Amino acid sequence: MGLQALFFYLFAFVAVASAFMVISARNPVHSVLFLILTFINAAGLLLLTGAEFLAMILLVVYVGAVAVLFLFVVMMLDIDFTELRAGAAKYAPIGALIGLIVAVELVVVIGGTTISPEAMNAITQPIPAIAERQNTQALGDVLYTDYVFFFQIAGLVLFVAMIGAIVLTLRHRTNIKRQDISAQVARAPETSVKVVKVKPGQGV
Repeated sequence: MGLQALFFYLFAFVAVASAFMVISARNPVHSVLFLILTFINAAGLLLLTGAEFLAMILLVVYVGAVAVLFLFVVMMLDIDFTELRAGAAKYAPIGALIGLIVAVELVVVIGGTTISPEAMNAITQPIPAIAERQNTQALGDVLYTDYVFFFQIAGLVLFVAMIGAIVLTLRHRTNIKRQDISAQVARAPETSVKVVKVKPGQGV
């Protein structure tokens, strides 16, 4: 067994174990930490295949932004997880049905696939680097030529999801003073300054 194959099995085992701990840990903070560990090991697997750009993107975007954001949200929000778990029993039949459907789909997919000898030998050696064609350039050529339509559709779906999240979470509070830019720009001396004539011997 070569060094590459040893690291492959190490990263794969830790990734699968930490992914299982994400859904089995009782503490949500621990789940997020196991999720970060899963992303790190997935990045190691991408490095073994020669996709160093995807590995760095996985670490920067998911570990550095998304997972850390999840961690801060879970730590800052005072969520009563005991109360949330109390109502989970009534959704158990639906969850079991969905899990059974997913399990059947996995069995059908795995049973209908075959592993070629080339795929078994590919884990021992990384993809050789080509001097005249970098990994990022090859990924960009495929993404923006063959799959450009799907790429634009994915961006549109994420854009709509972002707008929906903003609309659902935005609440207009009437007891908060807000700044009206148009009213401030349209102010004139007649509307903003009041001249009061004070008689001698009297105050304002």
